[in-house]
Amino acid sequence: MSFELKVPGVGESVTEVEIGGWKIKEGDQVKVDQDLVELLTDKVNQVLPSPVAGVVTKIIIKAGAPAKVGEVIALIEVGASAGATPVAAPAAAAVPAAPKADAQKVMPAAARVLAENNLKPSDFKGSGPGGRLLKEDVVGKSGIHAAISSAPAAVAAAPAAAKTCAPAAACGERGEEVVRMTPLRRAIARNLLAAQQNAALLTTFNEVDMTAVMELRTANQDRFVARHGIKLGFMSFFVKATVEALKQFPSVNAEVRGEDIVYKKYHDIGIAIGGGKGLVVPILRNAERFGLAEIEKGIADYAGKAKAGTLKAEDLQGGTFTITNGGVYGSLLSTPIVNAPQSGVLGMHGIVRRPIAVGTPGKDERIEIRPMMYIALTYDHRIVDGREAVTFLKTVKELVEDPARIVLAC
Repeated sequence: MSFELKVPGVGESVTEVEIGGWKIKEGDQVKVDQDLVELLTDKVNQVLPSPVAGVVTKIIIKAGAPAKVGEVIALIEVGASAGATPVAAPAAAAVPAAPKADAQKVMPAAARVLAENNLKPSDFKGSGPGGRLLKEDVVGKSGIHAAISSAPAAVAAAPAAAKTCAPAAACGERGEEVVRMTPLRRAIARNLLAAQQNAALLTTFNEVDMTAVMELRTANQDRFVARHGIKLGFMSFFVKATVEALKQFPSVNAEVRGEDIVYKKYHDIGIAIGGGKGLVVPILRNAERFGLAEIEKGIADYAGKAKAGTLKAEDLQGGTFTITNGGVYGSLLSTPIVNAPQSGVLGMHGIVRRPIAVGTPGKDERIEIRPMMYIALTYDHRIVDGREAVTFLKTVKELVEDPARIVLAC
């Protein structure tokens, strides 16, 4: 029985996918749940497993081609084995036939010279054993000897010429590779460009002393892991601080809809994650209800799905505010772009130990080496005023620097 492998539904609004790449080929034996093909969409990528066991008899839609939801992309012979589905052997490479009349008399080196100079063996007399035509018999002919003897010199001169280039000429490898954007990458490019064109974006900066958070993590990490089965990271503190700041400044949690401002009474926080195929932003819904452990588990779950390519479209839909951490890649400072139609995005950066002034001026002021992080807020100036944006970011800073307030929500 032949099974038709079809494109499954991958999201409510997704009607077409792109075949990212087949993990099998025609004639391969496959098992149930074996990964067959990667499906790419503008929202999420996913790997399609085999629902049956058998032999792949035909791949209908090739890699890089589009396919509609419900379209047949391959055929699998259910229950068959690879030996029962022979694959046609490739045709033997055609070997040019040597001239029958002279093949036994012409030596290979001589035959090559004859072919290069469009000559006939019958025009020469062989001096080899049994009258065989040798290379020397051909190159000794007037005019041919000079051409052949000069060839090695020309070949030898070629590398020397390649070592030097004219001042205006480019040297070295200058190849190009054209690779089509994936649907996800095209969607990212389209959305980010639209955000810059349709919003009045502005960025404000501050810096956070991470000493208290780092000391708290060090002192409680073992107990936290033993109780919750996951490590305590920095992101959960910033999520909690962000939610508290959004409660104080609701315009940062709002969006422009036509000529209206829509204020959200909930806090769905998007966490930017690099999934290898592109940046994705899964949503922690109702993050105001989560504790530090629930936030860490939610982020770890999304990170695992992003790496495995199993995120669903609904995981990425919505969101009222976004947090992105370029610091994990070594970024010291950046201006993140708002994830439209949201009105704000918080950028975290690398932690760097540097000297800062601490204490009260005129009393116990001193210079200390502290772990510092720059943070940035890009916001839509159409509905968020500069004062609100600056104070919002200052609130996040103060909460992270005093993590007890995050735990106590005060």
